[in-house]
Formats: sequence, C-alpha cells, structure tokens
Amino acid sequence: MTSSDVTELPPDAKERAAARVGRSLDVAAGTGSGAAGIRVAFACAEFNGGITDRLLGGALDALAEAGGDPASVTVAWAPGAFELPLVARGFARTGAVDAVVCLGAVVRGDTGHYDFVAGECARGIQAVQLETGVPVIFGVLTTDTVDQALERSGDDGSNKGREAAVTAIEMVRLVAAIRAGEA
Repeated sequence: MTSSDVTELPPDAKERAAARVGRSLDVAAGTGSGAAGIRVAFACAEFNGGITDRLLGGALDALAEAGGDPASVTVAWAPGAFELPLVARGFARTGAVDAVVCLGAVVRGDTGHYDFVAGECARGIQAVQLETGVPVIFGVLTTDTVDQALERSGDDGSNKGREAAVTAIEMVRLVAAIRAGEA
C-alpha cells in the first residue's frame, strides 16, 4: 500500500503543532536543509544489484541537487541486504560520516527466506542508528515482485533511493538541531 491523501501529513499540520508548543523543529522547511557539508556513506547490496544501481543513481541525483559534494560521498558494496547493517555500523563508528544510507532490494520468493532477510536487515539498520546516534536510513526495497521493485526505483520522483537521500539530509540537520538545543 502506498501513501494517499488520507495518510499524508496535512500541509498545515506542522504550523498547527508549532502554535501549540514551546519549540518545534522542522529542518525540511528551513534554509538549512541542503546537503552542503554533509558526509554520506552508502551501503549497497550487490544481490538484486540492478535495482540497487537504480536506487543509488536516484540518491546521488538528490544529493547533487541539494548541493552535496561528490567528494563527501563514499559507496561500499556488500554481498546482500542481510550484510548491510554491518557495513552501516562500520561507517557509523568511524566518525567520518554524518549519515549512512542503506540501499538494496529484497524480493519475495517461494520460500520464507524473504521474511528473514527483510526483517533482520531492517532490525539491524535500526539497531545501528540507535547504538551510534548516526542516522542510518533504510532504503531497502521489500517487494513482492521484481516489477514492484522496478517501479520504486524508476528514473523519476518515485525513486526510493532519492527519497532515502533526502531523508538522510533531513535527519542530519534534525539531529544537529536537537543536539544544539541540548547544549
């Protein structure tokens, strides 16, 4: 199921919330939402690599459009989605990156393998960001068919790699704003 008008955040929701609280952080709306100065690592899965390649292309396009410096981007290739959390953890622990974006595709097959790989990949990625405090973005497609994966990795606004890169930028800015408020 995809987002619909019913599930999307209403255009005035953030303003309504801000009017009712003492402090509201919305880095996506501010001028500080660009990628300039942000160091991003991509952990990419080779398995279903044609899909991963499309996701990475969309992500790199989004970073470039947001003013990111290609020299501040690192890409590492893991054998599959199951291995992505370990790669992400390695990047996050170095202190050399501000965010890690995990990209890949797990397509349901005729066995239960999908459930283990998709679920453990998601759990591992979440664990890495909670352990390290570094945003680690889940850009791994979990689809029933290859056609669905191709739809979500197209050369347009529906590319989930593009969405993952934008999320990384927003999370780096949001985490920085939260940390600045704690000091």
